[in-house]
Amino acid sequence: MKDPRHEALARILVDYSTALKKGETLYLEVKGKDTLELAKIVLRRATEKGATTFWFYNDESLLRQFAGRASEAQFQRLAHLHLGLMKQADAYIGIRGSDNPFDMADLPGRQMGMLQSIFFKRVHMKQRIPHTRWVVLRYPNNAMAQLAKTSQESFEDFYFDVCCADYAKMDKAMDRLAALMRRTDRVRLTGKGTDLSFSVKGMPPIKCAGRLNIPDGEIYTAPVKDSVNGTIRYNTPTLHDGIVYHGVTLTFAKGRIVKASADADSDKLNEVLDTDAGARYVGEFAIGVNPFIREPMLDTLFDEKIAGSFHFTPGNAYDDADNGNRSAVHWDMVFIQRPEYGGGEMWFDGKLVRKDGVFTDRALEAMFSKASLGRKR
Repeated sequence: MKDPRHEALARILVDYSTALKKGETLYLEVKGKDTLELAKIVLRRATEKGATTFWFYNDESLLRQFAGRASEAQFQRLAHLHLGLMKQADAYIGIRGSDNPFDMADLPGRQMGMLQSIFFKRVHMKQRIPHTRWVVLRYPNNAMAQLAKTSQESFEDFYFDVCCADYAKMDKAMDRLAALMRRTDRVRLTGKGTDLSFSVKGMPPIKCAGRLNIPDGEIYTAPVKDSVNGTIRYNTPTLHDGIVYHGVTLTFAKGRIVKASADADSDKLNEVLDTDAGARYVGEFAIGVNPFIREPMLDTLFDEKIAGSFHFTPGNAYDDADNGNRSAVHWDMVFIQRPEYGGGEMWFDGKLVRKDGVFTDRALEAMFSKASLGRKR
């Protein structure tokens, strides 16, 4: 269905997020039939700006036909093919709107492991993320509205309000928090079932304001790899490879996850964490600050931006906040510290900086209010 809001979103993706220029190459991946109208506008706008686009349609219903049956040699060949294309790309846009987010849930662990370690790691973790300008987003189809437990019409209104925010203003608002994180050594995070401590000394804070994700609204860094100690019990559900996990609880000693459980599927959880040695260490610590996103919806791109949240990510570290951890896994799990989720505290070098999801620095908290950031319609 044609929607005039597609034009505004396409401008953000092409002009702001990837800043496409004449003579450049765009790799456009489209998942789900509902995304096609937006994809058409992105493709048209990229072409009008003088860029050349490689585009292809992909979703889990197609991918499972290959991933569930392919040999290691076939995964290697697929990775080689897409790696060559990605190396030619200046920018990548991924528009994801799968009809069924659980389409991969019943595939064998060995097959999913090869998909992650051979294809995703080579093409996306080692090439796309560090070497292209990229942005990924979900599309507000009916499957996504169901996960958010609302009507598709209401969800679309919410989605376009959030996704078409004024990201330039958000970027400026992040400067104060980034400066605070840059000065910090020791971090402590508390909440129901949670007491974690670690160091971020020397790890740069990276502002995320519409350049890599839509929607956006987080500042991330990484813990010093062997500095994490304590336990966290995540209070939001997390979806990974088609399986929903509740009550994921991780215990750390000298940076490594030494115990992992969930309310169900603990064996599957540990199978993922045993993908490689790096999967049991943490590659990212990030603070969510988007005031328009309040509740989890089993979609990482939204959930990790929730106001009053943080995420603590087993697996691969990003090159721009690199603690040296390498893994085929990068699993963003979210903890919300607002009172309705049990509350919690965030301490930097022994000073309380956020309590129950609200920054103790009133000026900083005001910068991330709805009134301050506004929305670009």
